[in-house]
Amino acid sequence: MTYVTNGDTRRVERIGIDTVRTRAQSMFRALPASVHELGEMFEGAGQELALVGGPVRDALLGRSSDDLDFTTSARPDETERILRAWVGKRGAIWDMGREFGTLGAQLDGVKVEITTYRTEEYDPKSRKPQVAYGDTIDGDLSRRDFTVNAMAVRLPSLEFIDPFGGLEDLAAGLLRTPVTPEQSFSDDPLRMMRAVRFASTLGFDIEEGTARAIGALAERLTIVSAERVRDELVKLMLGDHPRSALEQMVDLGLAEIVLPELPAMRLEIDEHHRHKDVYTHSLTVLEQAIDLETGPEGPVPGPDFILRFAALMHDCAKPNTRRYEEGGVVTFRFHEVVGARMAKARMKALKFDKETTKAVAHLIELHLRFHGYSDSEWTDSAVRRYVTDAGDQLERLHRLTRADCTTRNKRKAQRLREAYDDLEKRIAELAEQEEISKIRPDLDGRAIMQILGLEPGPAVGKAYAYLLELRMEEGPLGEEEASKRLQEWWAHNGAHDSASATRGNSK
Repeated sequence: MTYVTNGDTRRVERIGIDTVRTRAQSMFRALPASVHELGEMFEGAGQELALVGGPVRDALLGRSSDDLDFTTSARPDETERILRAWVGKRGAIWDMGREFGTLGAQLDGVKVEITTYRTEEYDPKSRKPQVAYGDTIDGDLSRRDFTVNAMAVRLPSLEFIDPFGGLEDLAAGLLRTPVTPEQSFSDDPLRMMRAVRFASTLGFDIEEGTARAIGALAERLTIVSAERVRDELVKLMLGDHPRSALEQMVDLGLAEIVLPELPAMRLEIDEHHRHKDVYTHSLTVLEQAIDLETGPEGPVPGPDFILRFAALMHDCAKPNTRRYEEGGVVTFRFHEVVGARMAKARMKALKFDKETTKAVAHLIELHLRFHGYSDSEWTDSAVRRYVTDAGDQLERLHRLTRADCTTRNKRKAQRLREAYDDLEKRIAELAEQEEISKIRPDLDGRAIMQILGLEPGPAVGKAYAYLLELRMEEGPLGEEEASKRLQEWWAHNGAHDSASATRGNSK
């Protein structure tokens, strides 16, 4: 028996292994003719070529794959010679991965990557694998991370190669290493992160002995570069089952290395005492945020890493901001501000790009802004500020705020939903009247200088800030009214400040 995805990866259909083999064979036969030709060229040169890893696994799962990864007995120079003959004048090759034995090529829209049989292991003090070429495909497959990725299909014969029982593990939905997990994880510690990542993307379980080895060797992950760990974390977060994978990260000790803020939440009871703990609450918010992602044409197409990571980390500062007040009340004041800083620091350590980091931190900082709206209706000015402060993260903020409601009190939950419905309605109404998402004063800096007879300097900035505040409070005024109000303000405030600044500069 095996699992075959049926559109939604949360729904699987069990069918016989023989049926899977037959289906996979038809998918392999359906590979582009140029790929079969490439296999014949390697065979003619006395070399072996086999499709390997993810594309084989996905074919057995009934899924197509855009990746065409191959392994070969040929050394890089021989691979390059064959590839040049294959692409001729119609394609291109690249060899940026030559130091790892990998070359790539493209012909008529078909991209392939071919890697020489190899073994690799980590020096205990190194962050980079040491690569050595191997001689057999079985040896090459033995260095793969899991048995479900250690299957291959030889070309051009389409012979199925499965020396480590990957097909049976695929049938059981199980992640197991081809060699002992201790050796596998010691050779490449990143495989421990791949285990929980595949638990998210494939919905598989980690075999018991493999899980024990991860728990024992988790600390070894510290020798792996932050960039490689980050990439696995992103893939995990974008999978179909990130909650279960994150729970496994915590249980196996990986989170202590990669995302220590997550296990730190487990003992923190929230200020309302309505959730088991902040850790469980945060995972629930993550799931609810995922449910609010949109399709490709919507404002937040899923899977969306920024929304998901902000949901996971939105309360990460509660352990650091917990205070006990009189009467046994627990507070977490300013945890949104502290949390934004903590998330930014963690993402910097994991080498995230500045734009993604800024977006996640911004959402965390704003995630409490809505609270109180249901108790006292905001002015139009407050609504404008909410939209302006959110900026290009408004649609994500909508979803994060809604997802953050995990109360079991149905009446309270309904009241919060209705309040946010009302807020979104008011935002839409104001957007029809004015360009609320891009609020600017009615007069720009040049107009301010012309009206007040100023040169560029701090006084212009103060005048601009005054007009922006006016715009927030009262909405669009028009240039004539804005000019009148500016001159009145200048006569009572700005002119005196400007004169004082001029006298100070002349001393």
